[in-house]
Amino acid sequence: MTRAELQDRIVAFAGRASIEATPHDEGRLRELTAPLRPGTAIYVAHPPRWLLQDVVRVAIRIRELGFPACPHIVARALTSERQLRLALSELRAAGIEQVLLVGGDTPVPAGPYSSALQVLETGATVDCGITTVAVAGHPEGHPSIAPGLLWDALRAKQAFALRTATNLQVVTQFVLSPDAIFDWLRNCEARGIALPTQVGLAGPTPLAKLVHFAMKCGVGASLRSLSRNAGAWASLAMKATTPEEMLTALVRHCAAGEGATIVQPHFFGFGGSLETARWLRKVIDGAFDLNEEGSRFFVRS
Repeated sequence: MTRAELQDRIVAFAGRASIEATPHDEGRLRELTAPLRPGTAIYVAHPPRWLLQDVVRVAIRIRELGFPACPHIVARALTSERQLRLALSELRAAGIEQVLLVGGDTPVPAGPYSSALQVLETGATVDCGITTVAVAGHPEGHPSIAPGLLWDALRAKQAFALRTATNLQVVTQFVLSPDAIFDWLRNCEARGIALPTQVGLAGPTPLAKLVHFAMKCGVGASLRSLSRNAGAWASLAMKATTPEEMLTALVRHCAAGEGATIVQPHFFGFGGSLETARWLRKVIDGAFDLNEEGSRFFVRS
C-alpha cells in the first residue's frame, strides 16, 4: 500500500467515526457539533452522578441540532421497567431510534436489572420503536465478569437481534493494542458471533487519565504488556495525547483483510469531547502527515 493509499484509507475510516459526549457538555453542544461532519453519531454517556432524564434531554438536544444521537441506557441505574419505557418513548418521539445498552458498574442495582441482556429481554426497545441497539464488547475482558459469561451474554444478544429484527451492533471498550481487537474478533468468529463492530478508541487523552480509565475499564492485558517493556511505556508517553498510532494500525489490519465485521471507530473523549471532535475533523480533512514507516501520523497544528 502506498503512503497516499494509506492516508486515503485513514481519512475514509475516520469519516465513519462516532464520538461520545456527556450531560456535562450540554452547555456547549453547538461548539461541540461545529467541527463535526454532518451525520456524525454522538453517543451520550451516563456518568454516575447524573440522571437518566439528563441523558435523554441532552440526546434530544443533539438530535435537534441535526446529529444522530445514541444515549446510553445503564441497566443498573434503572429503577423500573416503567422508567425504561418512558425514556425510550420520549427518545423515539424526538426522532431517536438508537441506544447503547450497558450493564453498569454500580455494585447494587437501583431496580430490577443487573445486565443489558435483562433490559433487552423486556422487549421495551422493540415495543418503543428503537430499531438500532448497541451493546458493549470487552476485547480484554471485564474486571468483574468471567469471560464465559461475557461470551454467553453476547451470543444471547445476537439471538435476540435475529429474533426481533433489531439492528444490533457492538461498541468495544477502548484498547491500547490493535492485536487485542483482532484476537477478540477471531474469538467472536469461532463462537459464531458476527455482529457489526465499532472499535472503541481513546481520543486525545493525557497519559495519566488514559491509564486511569484503562484500569477502570479492565484494559489489563495491554497495561501488563507495557509494564514489562520500558520502551513501550516511553512510546505510550510520547503519544499519550493522540490516538494516531492505534488508528493507523487498525486501518492497516483491515486493509490486509482482517476485521470483516468492523464498521467504524468510536472515540471516547474521557472528558475531552470538544478536543476529540476538533482532532477528528482534522483527520477527516486529511490535515495530517504520516511518519516514514507509515506506522502513525501527526495531525497538523
